[in-house]
Amino acid sequence: MKFSRTTLILLLLALGLGGFVYFHEIRGATQREEVKEKKQQIFAFTADDVQSLSITTQKVSLSLERNAQESQPKWLLKFPVSEPANDAIVSYLMDLLVKGKSDRSLSIPPSQKADFGLDQPQATINISLKNQQSHQLLLGKPNFNRSFLYAQADPTVKPDGNIDVLLVSTDFENAVNRDISEWKQPAANSDKTSTPSPGEPTPPPSK
Repeated sequence: MKFSRTTLILLLLALGLGGFVYFHEIRGATQREEVKEKKQQIFAFTADDVQSLSITTQKVSLSLERNAQESQPKWLLKFPVSEPANDAIVSYLMDLLVKGKSDRSLSIPPSQKADFGLDQPQATINISLKNQQSHQLLLGKPNFNRSFLYAQADPTVKPDGNIDVLLVSTDFENAVNRDISEWKQPAANSDKTSTPSPGEPTPPPSK
């Protein structure tokens, strides 16, 4: 059976369009899903596993401890002052530590840490668990378009001599760069024992 020139051109165009749809939509979607699945949890512990936190930034150094009385507030400031902590602020950071994921990781030689702001981190978070295990998260500088922060979780040198650098949410920066006053329980709640209203938005950090 013979085809006209116009029919052959239309047939070739249809085949080309079909190939485009396959590679860019179907196969491309599969590849994007594979990339999505490569996002890894930063830490494997739960919020209930955490006994204490210490946070060091360019503004403050502080330590927090779970309230042994199992009452409100859930967290207590232990340094530089000893008083009830702002549960909403602590919970915001805790949620990032427990649920946060790394978009991807880079393997770099330790000599390049300064390029990622990890030689002098903007924040160091030390986490102590109830089972006596400990973890550490170093927050470096943002990437070129401030869509992620460079970070190290439980920094170690791999057998090949390199270190892993993670790309994590910039929400971590907002969570830790606060004045000490923000970590304290608000004065209006200092003598209350009721639980703060769920869903109440977390106040932004002071500039």
